[in-house]
Amino acid sequence: MVNNHFKDQLLDKFQKSHQIKLELFSDLKKINSFAILMYKTLKKGNKIIFCGNGGSASDAQHLSTEFLIRFDKKYNRKSLPAIALGLDVATLTACANDFSFKHVFSRPFESLAKKGDLLVCLSTSGNSENIVEVLKRSQKAKISCFSFLGNTGGKAKNYSDNFIIVPSKNTALIQETHMFLAHYIIEFVEKTLKNDKEKFK
Repeated sequence: MVNNHFKDQLLDKFQKSHQIKLELFSDLKKINSFAILMYKTLKKGNKIIFCGNGGSASDAQHLSTEFLIRFDKKYNRKSLPAIALGLDVATLTACANDFSFKHVFSRPFESLAKKGDLLVCLSTSGNSENIVEVLKRSQKAKISCFSFLGNTGGKAKNYSDNFIIVPSKNTALIQETHMFLAHYIIEFVEKTLKNDKEKFK
């Protein structure tokens, strides 16, 4: 027998999740333009660089994996170039020790990013110093940057070429919505590249 309180709380979670996703449909043009940008970046042979702080670091790793391996198993395609920053413990701790934790993304980005690449940042607050720092670095290097943000967007929105803000203060809801949107965009990119003989054979 399911406890009524448990049932009511779960239903409330479902409803809030559904509502926030419907609200973001008003950003359709922005979501579409980002999907096209990601597609063009890969079609030209450039790479996508993901990064996130805390739980969003795992999301960044998850998303890079979808490109490196594949999202939909029905597409037997080549691996697509993507990388998530901050996964190497030695590099992460060395940078935090020798410089500052706020440079743990910007330092490797400085050497790994090339013109034509795309930086994608994930931050629920938009105020993580390491995220803001790598966005500043991308602007200085004139490398396109897009951010998935939450709350009001924080400082990160001021240093992003474009961004999507999940209008919520609930971290879990923000993160799940980021992944929902990112998965849809990856699906779009994979399907669009399906007929590109240079990437799919």
